[in-house]
Amino acid sequence: MRLSILCAAALMFAAGASLAADVPSYVAKAVADTSRPKADTDTDALRAPGDTLAFAGVRPGMVVGELFPGGGYFTRMLSDIVGPTGKIYGIENTGWKGAVAADQKVVDDLKRTNIVIDPESFGHFTLPQKVDLFWITQNYHDLHIAKYGAVEMADFNHRVFEALKPHGVYFILDHQANPGTTSDQITVLHRIEKAQVIREVTAAGFKLVAEGKFLNRPADDHTKTIFDPAIQGHTDQYALKFVRP
Repeated sequence: MRLSILCAAALMFAAGASLAADVPSYVAKAVADTSRPKADTDTDALRAPGDTLAFAGVRPGMVVGELFPGGGYFTRMLSDIVGPTGKIYGIENTGWKGAVAADQKVVDDLKRTNIVIDPESFGHFTLPQKVDLFWITQNYHDLHIAKYGAVEMADFNHRVFEALKPHGVYFILDHQANPGTTSDQITVLHRIEKAQVIREVTAAGFKLVAEGKFLNRPADDHTKTIFDPAIQGHTDQYALKFVRP
């Protein structure tokens, strides 16, 4: 076992990603999976997948609802970790051109039965069973962008609450915005203030239990769109772990 952990750590280092001391061996193994596309592994140093997966608490056998898989960067690793006794329900927006097809290609290429893609209209989801973890990375802010579809956030977060098992985790990672950022500014910047996320989610009955700071980047002043070449890939991000009591 120790040898396998060391091998996984070495592979992650070679890929340019850091491995935190408290990352479980099954997370390290998933990140080090050599079948992952190079386009994904090339961004590992910027996205800290090991820290992200470990912080969210993904474990073998879990059932996970992943909102907007976006081509499967995390989906592959989530699938590796939960294994054959777990399940990943990838909820994708039918309104984003090519998004569903890109997610389905991941499933087809991997030939795994523990991933199911659920095409839905924006802001909607249908889960066939209660989940242990509801996962959103870099997309919670999109739910506030009216041109994608009208989403009533109190209702959305309530539906997440009901979709989770007791003591289930609601995990959100997003790009930090400055205090007072408006809906119109969210649309332009694709950022949302951490305090706003906390207000909205706790209002649905969730308890905030942890904040991950592994993607905090003080050099980002939060005034540029996340797609600005000067900051793209280097934005200041926060990770929040909520629990359904």
